[in-house]
Amino acid sequence: MRTIKLGSSGLDVPVIAVGCMRINSIEKAEAARFVETALENGANFFDHADIYGGGTCEKIFAGAIGMKASVREKVILQSKCGIRPGKAFDFSKDHILQSVDQSLARLKTEYLDVLLLHRPDALVEPEEVAEAFGILNASGKVRHFGVSNQNPQQIRLLQKYVKLPLVANQLQFSITNATMVSAGILVNTENEKAVDRDGGILDFCRLNDITIQPWSPFQHGFFKGVFLGNKDFPELNAKIDEIAKKYKVSNTTIALAWILRHPAKMQPVTGTMNVSRLKDCIKATSITLSRDEWYEIYLAAGNILP
Repeated sequence: MRTIKLGSSGLDVPVIAVGCMRINSIEKAEAARFVETALENGANFFDHADIYGGGTCEKIFAGAIGMKASVREKVILQSKCGIRPGKAFDFSKDHILQSVDQSLARLKTEYLDVLLLHRPDALVEPEEVAEAFGILNASGKVRHFGVSNQNPQQIRLLQKYVKLPLVANQLQFSITNATMVSAGILVNTENEKAVDRDGGILDFCRLNDITIQPWSPFQHGFFKGVFLGNKDFPELNAKIDEIAKKYKVSNTTIALAWILRHPAKMQPVTGTMNVSRLKDCIKATSITLSRDEWYEIYLAAGNILP
């Protein structure tokens, strides 16, 4: 598995992160086989969140991998906190500390490699975040920190107080959800896709050594379903299938290779619990699409060039 540096952390990570949001949807034996397959293929970076399955996903993962000291040193664990479902987003010091302790207990580990703040909290007090991060880092419970779904100004506000670098930002990005790219291509035009909806977060992360972790890399809209094989995207699927045939891989592989082709060195987060599809995702790390192929896919998704 090809690796990249996670932001400015110095941590070498696989270019594919294995998302565990749906691990509670499969049986115990299937979960163990899934995790084993990931490790066998060098995909040892696992992404969690305290809200996934109401906390059960972290617990199921720990059981599936047979967490113990000799296993823990072989994996990189990332989790997220800050959402109290249906109630509030919460970046308070007490909530962050409590959430991390609960995640550590469920994952049966003494530390997280990475902790991300999940969705921006309108009532964030960055001084509290800084204090919580300092406590977690000094105690050895969290080694690196980042955010999720945040724009440049929100990151700047946190970084003013947080002394440790923010090394990752999880953002929605796929062939059909490519506003991070289209706004830059169409800058200074009247096209709807020229609207800067995120404050130029793509370039901001590149300038500040923050690794973008695309979530839902196969989704269109906000969890409306996958675009692969979807009758609503005939031109896009025809182009992806054409290129997949050329490389003798699946459409899944090409869709992920499209993201990996971007020079921002993103680390997409998979969501599948299917072993075969996970392998197809991993194959994308060995394919480099040509510039023409990348743009052909981009245009087939309904994007335009000015």
